[in-house]
Amino acid sequence: MLGFRFTQYIEDQEQSTFDQLLKIFLELLNYSSGDVTEALNWLNELNKEYNLTNQEYTMAQFIEELIEKGYIKENEPSSNGFILTAKSEQVIREKALEEIFGKLKKGNHGNHTTPYAGKGDEQTPDLRPFQFGDNLDAIAFTESMRNAQINHGIGNFMLTENDLEIREQEFKSQTATVVMIDISHSMILYGEDRITPAKKTAMGLAELIKRKYPKDTVNFIVFGNDAWEVQLKDLPYLKVGPYHTNTVAGLELAMDILRRKKNANKQIFMITDGKPTCLKEGIKYYKNSWGLDKKILNKTMNLAHQARRLRIPITTFMVAKDSWLVKFVKDFTAANNGKAYYTGLGGLGEYVFEDYERNRRKNIR
Repeated sequence: MLGFRFTQYIEDQEQSTFDQLLKIFLELLNYSSGDVTEALNWLNELNKEYNLTNQEYTMAQFIEELIEKGYIKENEPSSNGFILTAKSEQVIREKALEEIFGKLKKGNHGNHTTPYAGKGDEQTPDLRPFQFGDNLDAIAFTESMRNAQINHGIGNFMLTENDLEIREQEFKSQTATVVMIDISHSMILYGEDRITPAKKTAMGLAELIKRKYPKDTVNFIVFGNDAWEVQLKDLPYLKVGPYHTNTVAGLELAMDILRRKKNANKQIFMITDGKPTCLKEGIKYYKNSWGLDKKILNKTMNLAHQARRLRIPITTFMVAKDSWLVKFVKDFTAANNGKAYYTGLGGLGEYVFEDYERNRRKNIR
């Protein structure tokens, strides 16, 4: 008797030494802010302690293979060491997406569907009678032919306007998002690295939007004493500086970017660990790290109200839980009618992802 015999598929879990080292190396790059030489030095120290390589495959061979496979390249002749390639930057973003969002359920492919029905390109199961002006592409022909048979019979078959049914279609919206990342000095104080999870989350979100919502836009800005826009390729290299927290500058730049967007739906995600402590007045800086400075606080709240009037919700992801910081975030959130999450570093990515999906579903307006 002919037939097929099926056996259980067992995935090959073995990884080559190169793949194992690459995984560690890419993780170290997040902590070294893209400094290849520093990451390799750390990897070499780990190798000495845990014997990651052996005589058959040495660290020198790993570096050679990194170059051959296009992960790193030698720096300019005038400089020493190596630099990352675009391939590595892409892989780091993919790893961030897999690490942070990999366990979450997949949603609908394509753009965000809104609660509003009408002319669109995402069909729903709902039917309704044809009305003048409806898109002819939305006619449900099977149901319409059935109606014609019921209404007129087969012997005198005809299809009239009253027989036609329309399959409802959903609008698809586009969302413009600005992600603000705090790079003030406190993001690495107190023995806690807060900037690396923030960078990973930003990279993961960018990769998610690129794959799942290609019509959406996402911009990234960093804020310390000042605020400036950074490109997607710059995210792995972000470093904390000796800065105060000029939240006002960050919000002003974020809203300026969103004003130029034609998207109907706009939002700001702010990842920070502290209160605003700095303003720029002309060419000088006004700074106060002690308590909640009224001058700085009032300017920040004014921008929260302004964003609310422009229908730009601000979602704050606070990666610290000091009571006086919580009070500031509550007041700021109330002024904007936005949202706030007080999250540990481990859950930051999941909160960002879920809020992005939730905002898309409810169609920010």
